[in-house]
Amino acid sequence: MKAINRPGLFFRTAIVVAAAAVVLTGCTNEGTTNAPDSSGTAAEAQDSTSTGEGCTIDDYGVEKIEIEGAKVGFSQSEPDSASFRAAETQSIKDAAAEAGAELIVTNANNELPKQINDIQDMLNQGIEILIIAPVNSDGLDPALDAARDAGVPVVTIDRKVTNESCVDYLTFLGSDFVEQGKRAADALADITDGKANVAVLLGPSGNNVTDGRANGFKDQVAAEYPDIKIVAEQTANASRSEGQEVTAQLLQSNPEIDAVYAFNDEEGLGAMVAIQNAGREPGTDVKIVSIDGTRNAVQAIVDGSYNVVIESNPRFGPLVFETLTKFYAGEPISEDIIIKDGEYTAENAEANLGQAF
Repeated sequence: MKAINRPGLFFRTAIVVAAAAVVLTGCTNEGTTNAPDSSGTAAEAQDSTSTGEGCTIDDYGVEKIEIEGAKVGFSQSEPDSASFRAAETQSIKDAAAEAGAELIVTNANNELPKQINDIQDMLNQGIEILIIAPVNSDGLDPALDAARDAGVPVVTIDRKVTNESCVDYLTFLGSDFVEQGKRAADALADITDGKANVAVLLGPSGNNVTDGRANGFKDQVAAEYPDIKIVAEQTANASRSEGQEVTAQLLQSNPEIDAVYAFNDEEGLGAMVAIQNAGREPGTDVKIVSIDGTRNAVQAIVDGSYNVVIESNPRFGPLVFETLTKFYAGEPISEDIIIKDGEYTAENAEANLGQAF
């Protein structure tokens, strides 16, 4: 079996900010669990080489403002009943308060037209900075055009848009979703000794998170693990109920399934229930690997009913405001600011349960 070299413990998330490495506070993606604490462990910058490349305030063509006292808009994509979104929103709120900015928050409830209208409304209220957690990677053009026309810089978080950086938006802050999928494949190989029949639960269509996590996993399996077979794949839309329903169907039609890779913890937790209802032991008879870092999934690892969670950190607030501070100071900002996520396993889940959201 291939030796796996994993990132060290724990929750020190990486940020690459154009010309410098910075340590900030940070922790992922959709899920419905307990309301999270807004606190998280510090984020650690990935190693990077200063090149001087990136987008400056002159390149972007907006006026310099003071963040303290500025009116900032945050367009959240999904309801805060999802623990990732709740942690993300709270992190933005806390960081804005720390910076002395006035924050307006809207929620698109996973509807792209509503997000576009929300952003236009905030622009009409005179926001000077816009932060967006996009509903989809495509389709925000009217909102981004309106922000550009108003001279308002845009920072996108969590999901990357397909528009042009330093023109339509300043920068993207988020995880390397392909790498998350690859790490999930490595983790699954580790817990199955490199041999498994896997059901893949996909995320919602139309965004780079789903594509990255799916492609990273499948490409890594194809390249490194010939005895891991993907026997079925189907979307479960980041939903616990759909994760349960889809897994139940897949187990019935493919009884050889002995592992599940889920787009997020919510799908994985739904799969866990379906496995139990099928009279099999989740975490033992059928291994489960997912991506997020929600408290319920990490607790399930502690309880022995779940196997691995690849962390995806939602606490972007300090990263956003640190990046904006550098931008207004004239420093070049890279197109992508990538964070390095941790991992929960049977060996560390109990000790690190407090870091889950």
